Amino acid sequence: MNANLIRQAAVVLANLLDFNSPADAKLSEFFRNNRELGTKDRAFVAESVYGVLRRLRYLSTITASEDNDPDDARKLILAWLLRVQGKSIREVESVLNEQQTEWAHAIKAKSTENLPLAVQADVRDWLWSKLVAEYGETEALTICRSMFEQASLDLRVNTIKGSRDDIFKKMLVENTSNENTIVVTPYSPICIRMPNRMDISRHVLFTEGKIEVQDEGSQLLAYLVAPKRGQMVADFCAGAGGKSLAIGALMKNTGRLYAFDVSEKRLHNLGQRLKRSGLSNLHAQVITSENDQKLKRLNGKFDRVLVDAPCSGLGTLRRNPDLKWRQTEQDVAELNIKQTNILARAAKLTKAGGRLIYATCSLLRDENETIAEAFLSANPEFSLVPANEILAQQQIKLDTGKYLKLLPHLHGTDGFFAAVFESKAE
Repeated sequence: MNANLIRQAAVVLANLLDFNSPADAKLSEFFRNNRELGTKDRAFVAESVYGVLRRLRYLSTITASEDNDPDDARKLILAWLLRVQGKSIREVESVLNEQQTEWAHAIKAKSTENLPLAVQADVRDWLWSKLVAEYGETEALTICRSMFEQASLDLRVNTIKGSRDDIFKKMLVENTSNENTIVVTPYSPICIRMPNRMDISRHVLFTEGKIEVQDEGSQLLAYLVAPKRGQMVADFCAGAGGKSLAIGALMKNTGRLYAFDVSEKRLHNLGQRLKRSGLSNLHAQVITSENDQKLKRLNGKFDRVLVDAPCSGLGTLRRNPDLKWRQTEQDVAELNIKQTNILARAAKLTKAGGRLIYATCSLLRDENETIAEAFLSANPEFSLVPANEILAQQQIKLDTGKYLKLLPHLHGTDGFFAAVFESKAE
């Protein structure tokens, strides 16, 4: 750590605090424009910036004063080092100027007794109110605090190219000095977890398509789809295709799997991953919207339709802490309309006796149970299939009731929700 690194981190943070685009995109752009930064320097900048975003409301409270902007990026970085990382003034004073040293003493002396719960939770008031209404104060605070931690690196083993046991053994051999950092996860039978984030894009297991980066919760959604060999399956909001690839592997490369998305760029990224995967049953297709005319010919054709719907992403705050500052209550209301419309259109693709799976990475009832219950009311030809029963049939020891509900502090995954609907057979 040096004065220049703190300045660099503050420059990035100041650019992020307008919250007009995703933090990861802006950070990547900064690193592309500052290639002289070494690996450790990049790590410090990224860690400090994301550290501040995770604790922004708390840190803004600590740094607030009558004569200074509480969101001054340099002060926020300093407050993160002193109050979250626990560094002493002695450890940092050699890289501070006179004014920053004054800030440091004020930050260290600031009392944080009796802070409002929303500040302790580090979320906006509207989100805190919704979480308390749904989970109660104690669990809401626990959920929010669990999001302060950095997410682990979860890897999905591509069973088309190898078994988890074999790949896990290979990874342990590579990490003999620190093998406890690599574990198999408790729920997904194809997941390996590494607690420390690392770049695996050049690892031979990755380049050969034997592993993919994918949160364990996301892997479980593929098992909830429960595709069978030879079936026709649609991933209706495929994005970059992580779930599509997982489903294709569960289908043992048989049948026909469609990955639909409105973003040509995201599907292009899927194309790169598809080449590595060894799958030949996956077909990516760009659509203009859920009402694209080319979908009409596919109505009633699919045994399984997955709708991983556009959502607030509030279950992914360990990875994307900026979302809790970028999202508004109005955004969620607009997303609810989109979620309802997409689910209704996807239902038309589902054949008689087929299943429709609705999923989000949100923590909010508004985007989860409320949408599922409204769908069932509006579509009496569908009935709910309990998620715990589907997982039990596949020997997955996870029971969150009739819906899949995953939370970081309970399951070690991102926050996920899913509901499975089955159409009446003709």
